[in-house]
Order: sequence, then structure tokens, then C-alpha cells
Amino acid sequence: MKHLLLILFLMISGRSYAVDTRQLLDLKQQESYETLTKELRCLVCQNQTIADSNAELAADLRRQVYEMLEKGKSNDEIIQFMTDRYGDFVLYKPAFKGKTVLLWIAPIVFLIMGLITVFLFIKRKKMSINLQNRADSLHMNEDKQKKIRSLLENGDIS
Repeated sequence: MKHLLLILFLMISGRSYAVDTRQLLDLKQQESYETLTKELRCLVCQNQTIADSNAELAADLRRQVYEMLEKGKSNDEIIQFMTDRYGDFVLYKPAFKGKTVLLWIAPIVFLIMGLITVFLFIKRKKMSINLQNRADSLHMNEDKQKKIRSLLENGDIS
């Protein structure tokens, strides 16, 4: 039973990584292929490059990159083709320009908003604690004042 589970686990875990068997004859083209597949985002997975993804679309994109390199296309031409077809989102690290400014600035804006929210929450909590302490202090003073009035009016009975 243990051996069966081990074999099943090995079969499943082996399929979790993208295996790319494409090899270009030219070493420079092979380096370009590897670079491009690490720069292009899988549109299905969105947090993986097409080199890392097992999705069918990623396999198709790897095939397209391979075929374009075989035809002699440059890296810039391939990236231009992919961005024309799929938009700037296909780039794992999109260029900073008018269309992609939101992709670059949104994380910073959300971080600042989060920090401001935490700061205001902590400030409000401290104010609440201070007001509670003052209220407790005033309540104690009222009790003391009542006790003093009682002593003054009735005298010390002890």
C-alpha cells in the first residue's frame, strides 16, 4: 500500500512542472528562447511565466516563440507581436508607460492606503483608551467627592 501511494505521489508531482523539450540549433537562439519564455506571462496562471506554467495556452505561447525564433525573428519583434496580440499584460515586467502606469503605481497606492488605515486605526484606539482612562478617573473623582461630602456633612464616624 505504501509503495502504491509513493508511486501515485511521484506520478502526480512530476506533472506539476512545465517540461519544455524544444532545443534550437543555434545557442544564441536557445538563449533568446529561454529569456523570452521567462519574460512572458501566462495569461491563464497570471503569476507564472510561460516557462513555468503547465497551462495549454502557455505551451502554445512557447511553441509560437520557438517557431518565430526558427524563422529568424528578433526578441523585440516577438515581444511586439505578443503585446500587439495580448496587450501589455503578457509581459511579466511591463514597461512603464501611459497604459501600464496603473500596473506600476497601484501597488504603491494600496500600500500607502494600508499604512494610513493602520496608522488611523492605532491612533483611534489610543484615543479611545485615553478617553476611557479619563472617564474612569472622573468617575473615581466623583466617588471621592461624594465620600468627602458625606464626611463633611455627617462627620467621621470611625
